[in-house]
Amino acid sequence: MSVRNAALWSMTSQYVAFIAQFVSSVLIARFFLSPEEVGLFSIALSAAMLVSALQDFGITRYIAGEPNLSDAQIRGAFSVSVLFALAVGLAILALAWPASRFYDDPRLLPVLVVVAGSYLLVPFAIVPSALLQRELDFKSIFIVTVGSAFAQAGTALLLAALGFSALSLAWATVAQQGARALLGQWRSGRRPPFPLSLAGAKPILRFGSGASVLYMSGAIGTRTPELIIGRMLNIAAVGIYGRAVGLAGQLRQLVSGAISSVFYPAFARIRDSGEALAPPYLRVVAGYSGTTWPAMAFLAAASTPVVLMLFGERWAAVAPLLTWIAISEIIFTGLPLQMDMPILLGRMRRLLQLNILDTIASIGLLVLACFWSLEWAAASRIGYAFAWFAIYAAFMRHLVDFRWRDMLGVYARSMAATLATVAPLLLLYWSWKRPEDVGFLELAACALIGCLAWQLTIFLVRHPIRHEVMGMLGIVRQAVAPRRFRRS
Repeated sequence: MSVRNAALWSMTSQYVAFIAQFVSSVLIARFFLSPEEVGLFSIALSAAMLVSALQDFGITRYIAGEPNLSDAQIRGAFSVSVLFALAVGLAILALAWPASRFYDDPRLLPVLVVVAGSYLLVPFAIVPSALLQRELDFKSIFIVTVGSAFAQAGTALLLAALGFSALSLAWATVAQQGARALLGQWRSGRRPPFPLSLAGAKPILRFGSGASVLYMSGAIGTRTPELIIGRMLNIAAVGIYGRAVGLAGQLRQLVSGAISSVFYPAFARIRDSGEALAPPYLRVVAGYSGTTWPAMAFLAAASTPVVLMLFGERWAAVAPLLTWIAISEIIFTGLPLQMDMPILLGRMRRLLQLNILDTIASIGLLVLACFWSLEWAAASRIGYAFAWFAIYAAFMRHLVDFRWRDMLGVYARSMAATLATVAPLLLLYWSWKRPEDVGFLELAACALIGCLAWQLTIFLVRHPIRHEVMGMLGIVRQAVAPRRFRRS
């Protein structure tokens, strides 16, 4: 499968999965769970993910990027993942009671116990999914992603409606991992290779030992905000902050996350062929910035009407936080693949050093901001984003060997498209209605006009993404065209 076709399949899977998860999250927040209940699950999941950062042990990237993969290495990868799953599950179980005491909330204990159980299913999905990525079989990944997303959304909605509170979200993670494992094994044709064997695991352990330290450092930076806010402020604040982060993250995943999984195996092939990395990397930057920047800018401007329409007045405090977090995402997408490229090129030690600095900046700024308010905590993410960019910029420039002149040219074109996208909504605020008074029809009209303005602008400024847009439209037209026209 070509990279463009793989990206199209991946995008489609993310869009469908996004719809399932987004609709369920809106319904759950609006009708069933309070900010405090959502915050309780967020704390449990964040605490679990601090430990589960070791779960993958670099196996996905190892399988996707290994030039010559043997059956013994596949068996070893599965064996390693099972052993680490048992260790992670036991560690989360051991963490459950101290965590509930730390936050002085006994409801946290059963939630963590259920989340711990979900991680025991992860090994049965890791290797099949990595093999599908390696083969660029994103049609099968579509089935796995969409199926597991619907399993999670359906379970969460059903149990929330039945009054399971935060436990409904915990059991949904079990359903998701179970569906991912079953579907992954079906599509890859790989059953769990029992009995376990570590005979082919030596290169995996060598690769994973460095990757795991890196993942742990990254997990501390990405998962501790909820834990810090829960301790320094309150659990309801965690629910509000988590909802803002979740909305921004869902949109980012919808827009650019779909194609991120395509790039690791694609760049592995470029690396093995000895071709220059800078041209394809600049195209990736153009793809990320040309799509994610306009989407995040529109979300930042539309935060108040979006939150009120989706979740109601009970969640109104999410809106100002969402504005700050969406703006920070614009900065974070300026240097994509900052983890993947160093791993592919064997610069993991330097990456780890920078990741530690990145983590210190994230935690330090957040702790300081929490002394003021929750909104300051969200605003600190912009300061952290600038620090993050400064930490990785020179490293990525040296690694990929791009020219800043070319990079800034891409940024300028993406910023033009971003301003064109958000201009109709800002004009509406300036000339007619306040954000809290904007209704669905006005917001939808601004989004449509902004989308058309984006399309016009990327062609006017000759943005590199215009070629990808035309190419994907061509694939779609070919797929839906009647056969008689295709033959002619």
